[in-house]
Amino acid sequence: MKKLLKNIGLKALRTLGLKKKASGFYGLGIAPKLMDILDKKGFVTPTPIQQKSIPIATEGKDMVGIAQTGTGKTIAFSLPMIQRLAAGPGKALVLLPTRELAIQVAEVCRDFAPAFNMGVACLIGGEGKESQLRDLNRKARILIGTPGRVYDHIERGAAKVHDARILVLDEADRMFDMGFAPQINRIIRELPKERQTMLFSATIPDEVMKLASQHMKLPIRIEVAKSGTAAANVIQELYVVRSGMKPLLLSKLLEKYTGTVLIFVETRYDAAKVAQILDYMGHPVAEIHSDRTMGQRKDAMEGFKSGKYRILVATDIAARGIDVTGIEVVINYEMPAEDDAYVHRIGRTGRAGQPGRAITFAMPEQGGDVRSIETLTGIPMNQVTHPEIPAETLWGYNHAAAGRGWNQRSARRPAGGGGRRRR
Repeated sequence: MKKLLKNIGLKALRTLGLKKKASGFYGLGIAPKLMDILDKKGFVTPTPIQQKSIPIATEGKDMVGIAQTGTGKTIAFSLPMIQRLAAGPGKALVLLPTRELAIQVAEVCRDFAPAFNMGVACLIGGEGKESQLRDLNRKARILIGTPGRVYDHIERGAAKVHDARILVLDEADRMFDMGFAPQINRIIRELPKERQTMLFSATIPDEVMKLASQHMKLPIRIEVAKSGTAAANVIQELYVVRSGMKPLLLSKLLEKYTGTVLIFVETRYDAAKVAQILDYMGHPVAEIHSDRTMGQRKDAMEGFKSGKYRILVATDIAARGIDVTGIEVVINYEMPAEDDAYVHRIGRTGRAGQPGRAITFAMPEQGGDVRSIETLTGIPMNQVTHPEIPAETLWGYNHAAAGRGWNQRSARRPAGGGGRRRR
């Protein structure tokens, strides 16, 4: 059939009344050159955040976009950003919390920016500055990076942002959680006041709304999911297990689920320990955390995407920097230190409308933490047991009251990093 259609030719197909399937991106005000690239890459149906954001962003209006992870926020801001830059001089600056996320956004922009002969500079730590300086010297018009490295280039005079017409803050709440507020404020002071500012994230806490009110002009709020909402197509399961039984339970689950698995732990020490256990079991595994070099982190990410590593063990530094489709299961080997992190962790599975599964290990004394997460997401976790693992009970947890706004928490380390070990 394909050969027949090829031989008939496009003109003949039109004569027969056969039409190419129309893309849902038509009608959003996207330039023809960008539409051609979308068509070639097989983008047909825009996600809700793309459908609502692109027309507003293309008009140059300030906006706050709230959507679950994995719903296409990068396309939602990158296409309007590139299109608006093509209409006149100036630059765009995109700030993100992690190196991995910056690299992924840069890759998307490099798919589209050449249509208008625009250069892209990815400014992140952990890599030599030489290549970054080369991109800046070539007058790259799209600057993408983490706040610390971006400000370093600005302070040294290498990155000129006095003509930045567009500022994008992606995963802004995570940047505040990671302590980037001082750098972000210093960077904003270097930018012209007359600019477009777009802010995107899955959750919008008070700190981020304060930033929006101070540095944005009548921003339009676009919310395709309530802030803190977990993806509806992700099955959430809870195992109550004592610490010493976690490796055995993990082993049993890896026998049951044979696809790609992302495992979240709390610290770099935990990541190394769990990765060592999995390697001993014979599983292809990589780890990603703050102690890994940029080269090691790239190898881990690329190997996980390609299938070289079936399992990736990560701390929360990677929760929003992993954009891999087809992850079968996310396992919270340890409970996150903050409730919002749970939403971003499980958002790594069930992406782009695909089904996913998130499994959480909770120790008996973490009943308060479980309830607090359920209050945020509004979805009770389905507590299950494994026949070979002793059944345990969550202390201080009334399952019948799940999701009713019970706000008591068990003791946690304070938000903002006070007293935490490095991730």
